[in-house]
Amino acid sequence: MLTPAERAHIGVIGGSGLYSLEGLEDVRELKAYTPYGEPSDNIVLGRLGGRVIAFLPRHGRGHRIPPHRVNYRANIWALKSLGVSWIISVSAVGSLTEEYRPGDLVVPDQFIDMTKGRDYTFFDGPTVAHVSMADPFCEHLRRELVSSAAGLGYRVHGSGTYVCIEGPRFSTRAESRLWRSWGAHVVGMTLVPEVNLACEAQICYAVLALVTDYDVWSERPVTAEEVTRTMAENTEKAKRVLSEVVRGLPERPDESACGCCSSLRTALI
Repeated sequence: MLTPAERAHIGVIGGSGLYSLEGLEDVRELKAYTPYGEPSDNIVLGRLGGRVIAFLPRHGRGHRIPPHRVNYRANIWALKSLGVSWIISVSAVGSLTEEYRPGDLVVPDQFIDMTKGRDYTFFDGPTVAHVSMADPFCEHLRRELVSSAAGLGYRVHGSGTYVCIEGPRFSTRAESRLWRSWGAHVVGMTLVPEVNLACEAQICYAVLALVTDYDVWSERPVTAEEVTRTMAENTEKAKRVLSEVVRGLPERPDESACGCCSSLRTALI
């Protein structure tokens, strides 16, 4: 059994369709309290492949919280307080290019922020931090996700630019064509400010993006029904990839090979 003193080193944030993580043993739930309010749901702690995992459904179980109302600061703070040093985020996305097909997996390496009204930082003053987001994702974790997905025989893209929009609405045709003209590959609603906050918390972070549809540039309006159907298939793939990756991660990142876990060294004013 997990003891109250045990720490989780790996966090998994589940997106649309991923509200639980199968295969966990010695499971217990924890209600977290943070300076920023309550996280999206209780955090589920358990063992997977000998690792203690902290699982948090981003939208809450039953998909109760829309993307623009997620308490991202509380979510990241709660995971950090449990000792998490790795976060794998799962996110449903629409495709902006023919090559990224519904059912594919994408591990982005860049993003464009088009959100408008979220809480983006832990540093609201008097301490000020300007973290570098030139390379926003943990390269070690990205490689692990790509390798695992490919090894399982899934179509996976090892790079891509994720456009994060405010939501909860889908894009207009003009917006979708604009994102596409910029060379972006996928569009979603939950990456920002989750990725920013993980960087400020010095947590190694990467996204496993699940392509559910072609965005509306393809002249075919996106429907929630289409997204839900493809998401159910993708969720099973995501669970298998997660199970593979977490078993192979070390307890702590190697600071000499990864700057995610030391991002504040050059950021504080």
